[in-house]
Parts: sequence; structure tokens; C-alpha cells
Amino acid sequence: MDWLSQLFDLMPVHGSLDIRCSFGAPWNVVEGQAAKGEIPYHIIVQGKATLDDPAGREVVRLSAGDILLLPGGAAHFLHDGSGKPPSIMTVRHGMNLVLNENSGAGDHLDMLCGRFKMASFHARVLARYLPDRLIVRTANMPIASAHSSRAGVAGGGAFDMPCGTGTENRMTTLINLMRAEADNDALGGRAMLNAYSAALFTLALRLASETADAPVGILALAGHPRLAPALNAMLDNPGDDWTLPRLARLCNMSRATLVRHFQELLGYSATDLLLEIRMMLAANNLANNDMSTGTVADLVGYQSEAAFQRAFKKHMGMTPAQWRRKDRVSLA
Repeated sequence: MDWLSQLFDLMPVHGSLDIRCSFGAPWNVVEGQAAKGEIPYHIIVQGKATLDDPAGREVVRLSAGDILLLPGGAAHFLHDGSGKPPSIMTVRHGMNLVLNENSGAGDHLDMLCGRFKMASFHARVLARYLPDRLIVRTANMPIASAHSSRAGVAGGGAFDMPCGTGTENRMTTLINLMRAEADNDALGGRAMLNAYSAALFTLALRLASETADAPVGILALAGHPRLAPALNAMLDNPGDDWTLPRLARLCNMSRATLVRHFQELLGYSATDLLLEIRMMLAANNLANNDMSTGTVADLVGYQSEAAFQRAFKKHMGMTPAQWRRKDRVSLA
């Protein structure tokens, strides 16, 4: 399989579209730190929004067709940019999502808000290898509306993705499907919206990896054709004996060049990434299967069960037995 499909095999992601905002300026939306295992997202269907955050980083302007993801789950503040007190908001509960409206008479905003949900351990891993704010821009594509007639680094910054790829056409189609489903309290609508949300996350990461200006992290690494054999090999067979010289040979480069590229693009070494992949696979199998600890150790490349137990405890903060006893669904 391709690297992104393999990644989601290791860390399944579920989507949830929760709120639709239909505002006239002035308006604002304040969100605190996300719950463990959750990545908030916002889709600007119509209108414009301004993004601030408590960390005091640069203000970001969002327009129709822009998608904002916050892999670190950071608190954030969206508003119309006028600086005026927001109009009074009312809340209506539909069959499938909540509709927030206000009495503002200014420029109209139509925004879909939701969350990507996964095991909290998996969310921590993704936050380590993705920017805090990922902004996918599709403003040059026609986003239907019911109301209408440079790069950051892993763990920080904002990344604005340019438009113009075939994947963007799919993204625009998906947003239109989500908007249309949100317009109707139809039977099965909640299930459809959640399924679309999960697809949104995959498409957003695919888009980000396709650009030449992908931020430092897994997106930059995946978009580097010379390093693709190493990434695919580690995801295909994480239990193999992947030494740096062996990975370098797969990529037709020297060991020193491989080390440099991984550090520059990923922000971590190939050995760090391999350990992360192995521990994710081990954690999944310990929680959801009846494999013995020794079998899991062999699966992820440890010849000694004792060595695996030491590595697992150091990385996860608990022994394999303690992990197995935890909630096997949440991996919290």
C-alpha cells in the first residue's frame, strides 16, 4: 500500500462534523484546547474569517474554500476581523448537527466545524510529525453554498497549501457533498457527515504532501521521491532489520546523506521514525489482539522479549502488560 494508507492502518482516524456556523458580521468563535485524541477542523464554505491564537503567532486570513486543521488541538480564536463585539448567537439542534446563528447584518459566513478523532496515543504521534496549524487552500475552486445566488515546521507554525492539483478537485467535490448533506436533516445524514469528515483528513494530508513546499515533518518526507523507498520499507515491514546503511542503499544514497535528509525534512532521524512505527504497531496488537508479548516483540523486530519490554516501557511510559490492561478501544 501507499504510505498514507499504511499510516492510517496503524492509526485509524474517525471524523465528526458537529457544527455549522451561519453568521453575519460581527461574529466570533472561541475554542479551547481540544480533548485528548481530537484534532479540530473548520471549513470556510462562504465568506471570510480571521484566525488568531493564544500563542500570539501571526494572524491568518481565511477565505471560502479554505480548510483549517489543528493537529496539536491548540486553543484558537476565529472572528470576522472587524474588532467589534459579536452579535448575539442562537443555537439550534438539528437531527445531525448543531446550527449556530446570529443576528449580524454584515458580511455572511458559512462555516462547517468538526473533529478528527483517534486514540490519544496516535494523536500525540501525529502532532509530533505535523505542523500545529495546517491550512489547505482551495479558493480558486467553486465551492457551492446554500447561502450564495511560507511554511511552518513540525510542531509549530502555519502551512498554506497552494491550489491547482487534481486532488483539489476531489477536495472541492467532498466539501460540496458535506455542505449539501449539512443542508438536510436526512436519514443517515450523521453517518454520511462523519464518513465525509474522515475522508477530508486523508485528502488534506495528500494535498499537503503533493506540494514542493511541504512543511518539515512527515508531509515533507513523503513528498521527497528519493526518500520514498525508505519510508515505504519501514511502513511495509517494520519488523525487518532496517539499519541506516540498508535504508540508504534502498534510496541510492550514502548513509550520511540519508541521515541529513531525514533530519532536515522530518526533524527526526530514520531510527526515531522506525521506533515510532514499531511502537504503534506493538501498542495496537497488545490492546486489540490476544498475541503474547513475545509474539508482538518478534512482529516488531525484537529478538529478545526483554529488550522489547524495556524499549516499550521507555517509549510508552508503561510495560506491555500494563498497556494491555488499559482500555483496548481508546488506547488512552
